[in-house]
Amino acid sequence: MTSKIDSTPKSGAAGVQSAPATMEELLEKFFPAKSLRRGDIIDGIVMAKPQEGLLVNIGYKSEGMVPSREMRSILPEDLEKIKIGDEIIAYVINTEGQDGSSVLSIDRARGEQGWRILEKAMEASETVKGRIIGSNRGGAVVESEGVQGFIPLSQLVGPARDLYVPGGEQPKEGFVGMQVEFKIIELNRRRNRAIFSERAAMQAWKQIQKLKLVQELQEGETRRGRVAGISNFGAFVDLGGADGLIHISELSWQPVKSPDEVVKAGQEIDVYVLKVDRENLKIALSLRRLQPEPWDEIQKKYQVGQIVKGTITKLANFGAFARLEGGIEGLVHISELSNQQIKHPKEVVQEGMELELKIIRIEPERRRLGLSVKALLPGAETPEAEAPSEGTMFDDKSFEEIFEKPR
Repeated sequence: MTSKIDSTPKSGAAGVQSAPATMEELLEKFFPAKSLRRGDIIDGIVMAKPQEGLLVNIGYKSEGMVPSREMRSILPEDLEKIKIGDEIIAYVINTEGQDGSSVLSIDRARGEQGWRILEKAMEASETVKGRIIGSNRGGAVVESEGVQGFIPLSQLVGPARDLYVPGGEQPKEGFVGMQVEFKIIELNRRRNRAIFSERAAMQAWKQIQKLKLVQELQEGETRRGRVAGISNFGAFVDLGGADGLIHISELSWQPVKSPDEVVKAGQEIDVYVLKVDRENLKIALSLRRLQPEPWDEIQKKYQVGQIVKGTITKLANFGAFARLEGGIEGLVHISELSNQQIKHPKEVVQEGMELELKIIRIEPERRRLGLSVKALLPGAETPEAEAPSEGTMFDDKSFEEIFEKPR
């Protein structure tokens, strides 16, 4: 006899079949929700605006409640603009309040989130923007990402430094409210301490600008810049965030004792790009290369037989060097210093002495100029006839060393 299988659901404890699990139950079973903890920063959607605060959907079993006392950082007019469905960021104060909902804070969320943003910026050595909200004897009080920090006076640069008034007095108009960019040099959340530096941000910006500039600069081109500083060996010129150096020898064709004889700090000037060292990020500039070299125009200014004034600059066994107007130097050979035979030029001239000289030879292509004192003395013969031969006047090694290398 064939048995019949009863497909009818059986009743009783052993026979009752449970209903299929819903998708929500399956997700909760296999992918349990992350537990909510005090101190979390979470996103939420405004569900209602009761008198006591904001009711927020935070994506958990219970809703969140932002009491009015925890959103004082929101201006009244901004609070009125918040609508049902708007997204907010909140800090979890308590995971379960008296009514079962989580207690949230918008005020603390702003502060906590700000600290986290600043920490990440500090770790990445990134610059941050903020607004000056006050000052004290030591510097500026700045707010950034909801966190109040401090920029010491030594770290203030640019417009902010100019408007700051020392001694704890009220700063000049425009100081409070000014936007500044800075780098973070210290953060201590426990002590509620944040120290910023506008100077460090400026230096970082200049380094980036210099990297860009050395890649695009071409030797031989002319650039406009501003004299950023002066030292005893030259002048630094800001070419737009990066400085180049004009060595004192490149300031003028004439000798320069101090760079401030030629340029002044803050002065706008055109400069010649002399050399670009991309590996070491150094830029060499010149001011004199933009001016005609004196030797190129010597024949327009001077002629053989002309009487000129000169200053003795150097003595050598074979003669004395004299500098004329415009920075050109010539040689007064020992045989052209006096009618009498002398053993050394110091017998008749000294360095720094000014005297009249007669031009007896010009060789512009070799940058050589022959001068004479004797030709102006009583009883002197025709200087051209008395001029020493090239072998005695121009072939001395010391002469070559002085005249051939750049001055």
